[in-house]
Order: sequence, then structure tokens, then C-alpha cells
Amino acid sequence: MMPNIGQLVAAHHKTGAYIAEVVEIAGSKALLKTLGVTKHPTQGDLHNPNQADVVLFHQRRALAYLEKVWVPLQAIEVYEGSIPDYQATLREALEKEIAHWTQALPSRFAERCLIELENLKTDYFPKG
Repeated sequence: MMPNIGQLVAAHHKTGAYIAEVVEIAGSKALLKTLGVTKHPTQGDLHNPNQADVVLFHQRRALAYLEKVWVPLQAIEVYEGSIPDYQATLREALEKEIAHWTQALPSRFAERCLIELENLKTDYFPKG
């Protein structure tokens, strides 16, 4: 898809998904400005998926409001909705990720994910 500058798009970046505005296009990538979160990034070491006992179990934050990121054109599609409230989308995406790992089969990986996600929740929403 070849988007236009100023167009709203849905984009996948690493293990998260976002609603964003196209700021710039260069070659096969678009510079996007983050406006909402539709899927919170997966926690842990991406090189060792679903493994809890790794050298560094990464805490993966969602892109911040208005944070800019280069994304390959093949990872974006047209977004038809209105511009969402960033905080509301972040909260909803985080709650979905927490619910997923809460309902998952008990494992050390799920436990580690929940620890990181709860820490992020406290960081993102310090007043609750």
C-alpha cells in the first residue's frame, strides 16, 4: 500500500500494533506518528519466544503518544476510523494482553509476562 502523508493507518511494529498518521515516506518505509495502540507488544526475549529463563527477559513498552517510528509499507493498511484517545487505547490493549496471559495455561513464561505487564500498568497509569 502506498499511503499519503497525513493519512491515518493501522500499522504493525515489532510485536505491537498501532493507529498512526503518516508523516513522511522514504523508499519502502513510512514515518508514522503514533496515535493509538491496538495490540500491546509481547514481553520477553523475541529471539527465544515463550522462554522465561533467558539472560534478559525484556519489558516491552508500547510506542508513546506521538512517538515517531519508521515502518515498512507492507506492515501498514488504511485505517477508516476516527482518531482514538491514546490513553484509552493503551489501557484497553494492555488489559487485553494481561487477560491473555492470565487465561493462558500456567507457565513460568506467563508469570514473567504478567509481572512485566503489571509493572507497565503502574508506570503507564500511576493514579490507577
